[in-house]
Amino acid sequence: MTTSVLDPAAFTFTRRVWVPASPQEVYDLVSDVARIGLWSPTASRVRYDDGAGPVPGAWFGGHNRRGDREWDSRSQVLTADPPGEFSFVVGGIDDGIVRWRWLLRDDHPGTIVAQEWRLLRMDPVLGTSHREVARLRDEMALSAETTLLGLARWLHERTAAV
Repeated sequence: MTTSVLDPAAFTFTRRVWVPASPQEVYDLVSDVARIGLWSPTASRVRYDDGAGPVPGAWFGGHNRRGDREWDSRSQVLTADPPGEFSFVVGGIDDGIVRWRWLLRDDHPGTIVAQEWRLLRMDPVLGTSHREVARLRDEMALSAETTLLGLARWLHERTAAV
């Protein structure tokens, strides 16, 4: 099976965690993309372009690592709607490959944080068979779980230290 017959809609996931912080506090953390390296096992050196910030249309770059593979990426903010949603598209809104979306829901005294990954279009860089693309999705799901647990742990430790 080749990428030309694969349906990108079949490759998505959502992972959730509860954290001890308000939706606005969590939004401020996840929309400050430079912080993602604190929790993510994959992303590092993430920075908004000069003068940009968490607003729709803003661009940022980062460095990624998965196994032995490393690469730089460019992403564009799609949604910046505090305190409930922050999303971006890897490769840019017009021709991107993947959308990452953070959804934040108040669950007093904390927040339920959901991280969603959705494949927008097929590209050979992601794999050329259903098995390869499904493996990528599963690896990204594990990365998202690790990121969410890292965020929760970081917030728990910060709360405990106060």
